[in-house]
Amino acid sequence: MQISSRFTIATHMLIIIAIKSQESKVTSDFLAASVGVNPVIIRKILSQLKKAELISVARGTGGTEIIKDLQEISLFDVYRAVECLGKSGKLFSFHDNPNPNCPVGANIHEVLDQKLLDIQLAMENQLRQTSLAQVVEDAQDKMTK
Repeated sequence: MQISSRFTIATHMLIIIAIKSQESKVTSDFLAASVGVNPVIIRKILSQLKKAELISVARGTGGTEIIKDLQEISLFDVYRAVECLGKSGKLFSFHDNPNPNCPVGANIHEVLDQKLLDIQLAMENQLRQTSLAQVVEDAQDKMTK
């Protein structure tokens, strides 16, 4: 299983917005050219980031701005804004019908549920420890080299 590319696309977009919005308008076309995806995908992710109250988007060619301090936005905030974990809120999903007559099938939830939850929580805690400010700073450092 793999987390969708929405998270890395959103992070890429936020870095661009943080760096470029002070000097020029950051539009979905500009973001799409940098990310290398269709502008429709960019607009969908912009909508998700706006709904999460991380950015503002001006209609038309007005551009996009981050509306929170970069230190206050963690990668977990970005992840939660764009990744759909469904009603369960779980990263890992289970196959629907393990066979209750099979010794493994009958016990698979007891064997894996807590382990998978612990893995998800560890990942989410790591994301919480990294701010957008840190990622933007890393990007700026790489750009100047």
